[in-house]
Amino acid sequence: MPITGRPAADFGFERIIYEKDGPRATVTINRPEVYNCFDFRTLREMRDAFEDVSWDDSIAVLVLTGAGDRAFCTGADLKEQQRECVDRPQQYWKWMGAFVEAHEKLRNIGKPTVARLNGIVVGGGNEFNMSCDLAVAADDIYIRQVGPAHGSVPAGGATQWLPLLVGDRRAREILMLCEEIPAARALEWGLVNRVVPRAELDSAVDEMVGKLVNKLPEAIRYTKQQLNFWRDLSWHQTIGHARDWLAIHNLAPETREAVDAFNAKRPVDYEAVRRAQK
Repeated sequence: MPITGRPAADFGFERIIYEKDGPRATVTINRPEVYNCFDFRTLREMRDAFEDVSWDDSIAVLVLTGAGDRAFCTGADLKEQQRECVDRPQQYWKWMGAFVEAHEKLRNIGKPTVARLNGIVVGGGNEFNMSCDLAVAADDIYIRQVGPAHGSVPAGGATQWLPLLVGDRRAREILMLCEEIPAARALEWGLVNRVVPRAELDSAVDEMVGKLVNKLPEAIRYTKQQLNFWRDLSWHQTIGHARDWLAIHNLAPETREAVDAFNAKRPVDYEAVRRAQK
């Protein structure tokens, strides 16, 4: 079996669009009808595409984006979570394994990666943004972490990497208040590298890709490996524990209430959650 990439069309993906164009590969989360949230199948397809990019020596740069113009990615599919994982820790443990593997393939792809932020970036979507090396955002998007407001702990990258990117106090603000971070503030805080008018997003991404293509592949791969040190350290010290804790937490009444509220499009009853803990 040759250790090389395959034509993108060979994969027959259903949840993502995988394209190769010269030295550039693009992975597009293709679920615009649900704001490009990811389910189990999406994560497996992303993992396989990232692995193929890593093996294909003709590819120099990966761009990760979302379909449409409303969302880059809004994290986990909470309808699937309600159906498959709530009250079923073993199922969530398996689901989280797919999430971890997708991130590992992306961070260890051996090539520079660019997040093309074409719409809102929420929860696990921001964790995929942070798993990329660089990010270019349209000026009308926002970034938001929502875990503590919607039934989870953002320990799939956000708790580990936000303090490294924006500093401890700002990380706590983002993770505890769960408020929208407009594109201009995201640039100021270091969550993205470029913010451009929406009409200029593709040209800005193309420009960044062009600059990355014209670098020495082995040198940039090892530069990336060295840069990953602190992210890898914080990730590997915590992600296994987080996987088990989050799986068990699917038995918690607060998780059930938060996921039910999201899918019913109603506010979370935080007072009821507190009363249940007494």
